[in-house]
Amino acid sequence: MAADPVIVVAGHLCLDIIPGFDPAAAGTPLFAPGKLIKVEPAVLATGGAVSNTGLALHRLGISTRLMGKIGADLFGNAVLDLVRGLDPALAEGMIVDPAATTSYTVVVNPPGQDRMFLHCPGANDTFVAADVDMAAVQDAHIFHFGYPPIMRRMFLDDGAQLAALLAEVRAAGVTTSVDMALPDPNSEAGHVDWRAVLAHILPLTDIFLPSLEETTFMLDRARFEQINAAHGWATVDMTLLRTLTDELLAMGAAVVGLKLGDQGLYVRTTADRARLAACGRATPADVDGWTGRTVYAPCFQVPVTGTTGAGDCTIAGFLAGLTKGLALEDATTAAVAVGAFNVESADATSGIPAWSAVEARMHSGAARRATTLGISD
Repeated sequence: MAADPVIVVAGHLCLDIIPGFDPAAAGTPLFAPGKLIKVEPAVLATGGAVSNTGLALHRLGISTRLMGKIGADLFGNAVLDLVRGLDPALAEGMIVDPAATTSYTVVVNPPGQDRMFLHCPGANDTFVAADVDMAAVQDAHIFHFGYPPIMRRMFLDDGAQLAALLAEVRAAGVTTSVDMALPDPNSEAGHVDWRAVLAHILPLTDIFLPSLEETTFMLDRARFEQINAAHGWATVDMTLLRTLTDELLAMGAAVVGLKLGDQGLYVRTTADRARLAACGRATPADVDGWTGRTVYAPCFQVPVTGTTGAGDCTIAGFLAGLTKGLALEDATTAAVAVGAFNVESADATSGIPAWSAVEARMHSGAARRATTLGISD
């Protein structure tokens, strides 16, 4: 493994616009036709997988390249300014399309009321395989793509564009990693045959890191709706986890990690040693130690300030651990350690420390959250 491995993070990117509200307004009806609502200064931040996973990796000290698609507009310039504020080099791989509109989300979060989101998908819906500059990918160890369910061209035609992109990346010897997002059941993405999409892309996906909810939605919609109606995600049984991961591995992924929210991370790997050994530049040094395994890491017990981007940061921890040659158990622990740093802050990435602090937490013997899932090897 090279001394300074590179991870490319591509996929969904947007500008979050978050108006501030006076806490004294809690419980006051705010929205009515024709009403002017006084708000506080807005916070501008980048959002999406490119921002959350990519910037978390950067903060961990991993050489990171970001590839999100934006427009040549004011919001696009704001995205570039925010990214350059962390490190000018991070903005060099951004895809700027003069014909596209930068994606944005207005996060309306009045005190004492449920949040609302006004979202424009913009350039994310036009992202295609040809947008990726392969010259900037060729020497990478890992290529991570996030949120295809909210990127229209990436899920159409059974994921043909995503499959083409992953095939080209793998042909360059780069390890591929994919994360998902939960489709809106009432949207176009909610009516896609996700089993067909997964069957198309997973033979080309070395590391697949969706959430339990996303995976259940895609593979067993009836079970998803049943659990959702019962608010029962924290108490699903071991049978469901094994059934879902069995199917994902059978479709061709080498490593599958199900993010379980505050219950931790559940990882299973293929029993096919040859498949695992063909994972590209970031193939684990100890292939035998990663083959045919089941590993579970509960979350660290920390005070929770916010959960925005927690799953994305968990992914960053796992991928960073992989590039550092960690054993599967340690990479999984690193993932939940980084996730714990995320939830200790209100935003997605400002609480992510240097890797040395992650190692210290991993080996500190710090308390873990009790699980209600009855998970075992």
